[in-house]
Amino acid sequence: LLKLPLRPVSRVLAPHLTRAYAKVVKFGADARVLMLQGVDILADAVAVTTGPKRRTVIIEQSWGSRKVTKDGVTVAKSIDLKDKYKTIGAKLVQDIANNTNEEAGDGTTTATTATVSANGDKEIGNIISDSMKKVGRKDVSTVKDGKTLNDELESIEGMKFDRGCIYPYFINTSKGQKCEFQDAYVLLSEKKISSVQSIVPALENASAHCNPLVIIAEDIDGEALSTLVLNRLKVGLQVVAVKAPGFGDHRKNQLKDIAVATGDAAFGEEGLTLNLEDVIVTKDMLLNGKSDKAQIEKCIQEITEQLDVTTSEYEKEKPNEQLAKLSDGVAVLKVGGTSDVEMNEKKDRVTDALNATRAAVEEGIVLEGGCALLRCIPALDSLTPANEDPKIGIEIIKSTQNSTYAKFLKTEVVVTEIPKEEKDPGMGAMGGGMGGGMF
Repeated sequence: LLKLPLRPVSRVLAPHLTRAYAKVVKFGADARVLMLQGVDILADAVAVTTGPKRRTVIIEQSWGSRKVTKDGVTVAKSIDLKDKYKTIGAKLVQDIANNTNEEAGDGTTTATTATVSANGDKEIGNIISDSMKKVGRKDVSTVKDGKTLNDELESIEGMKFDRGCIYPYFINTSKGQKCEFQDAYVLLSEKKISSVQSIVPALENASAHCNPLVIIAEDIDGEALSTLVLNRLKVGLQVVAVKAPGFGDHRKNQLKDIAVATGDAAFGEEGLTLNLEDVIVTKDMLLNGKSDKAQIEKCIQEITEQLDVTTSEYEKEKPNEQLAKLSDGVAVLKVGGTSDVEMNEKKDRVTDALNATRAAVEEGIVLEGGCALLRCIPALDSLTPANEDPKIGIEIIKSTQNSTYAKFLKTEVVVTEIPKEEKDPGMGAMGGGMGGGMF
């Protein structure tokens, strides 16, 4: 082999020798046609999920089993086209669907309320109705996989969070593997507890009043943990140690909420001791305390004000959970089924219906199937555009108002005249006739 000498590359030329990927640029009709095809492909796929007689869509996934769904936003998110320009058009519609889903949690298709009222699954409607009654208008409900064939509603009273016993020796009830106390004291600390001296005052206070003690802290280890376990086993000390839920500022807020919900609004750096009626510790923890309603209302007001100025859905999630735990509790909708595919499909429908019900409670209802959009056309006709450009925009909006209703009828395989007047009824697709349905 011939060894060639390496020559230094000029610093001026070096940037130009790196490989760059070119951008393909299209103008005019060529670009518009391809983008419109992408929009049409996505719109046609989502349109079949419209209405109470909506069709099921099966989505191939890169891993796991195929996903079966009737949820419009799930279908929209799953579409990825081979042609880049068609993909750009499809992504534009996906962004619209995502924004609608984040803002309202529903509305990506036009008949989700029918999942509750007319899609042949009245059990879902009844469960959602029961959850609204139990946890109030705020309705902080979560949807989870059930362990049976039937749908179930679990209502959580008190304050529950996903932390359990630090050590299994704290368990005092063999049935259900849980630790259960009544009239217990609670020590809250946002710091790690390693020294037994830091918890001696709380232990002495609880022992003097013959009350159990629940310690909730960032962590408990070392001398403190070994002393608690030894006293639990040797002398039957009624105590349990639990890690505080959350991380960082969220953990501090959680501890503050626990303090308020269990009867004391004060929150110190080291900790405080509270009195509870009932405590149940399994893999989760449930507290039921003697709370001060005025302090709870004050805390709820602070969280509500925080939600009013927050725009991100992610940032709203934790405050909403806090609000539910402090106000009316949390409802868990457990979706049952014979297989994972069936449960996932039903979970999509339940989530859609739950969000539609929340939206109806907060902002009211309108006629279903695009009828509400049709009622906007007279208002558009009354506008006087200043020039040709606004006029074209108005005509585009009017055509889209008609298209939603037309798509709805096509999905239901119905041919009828589109109602133009306010007095004209909407189309009741399930009954097959004209009627004043609501959405």
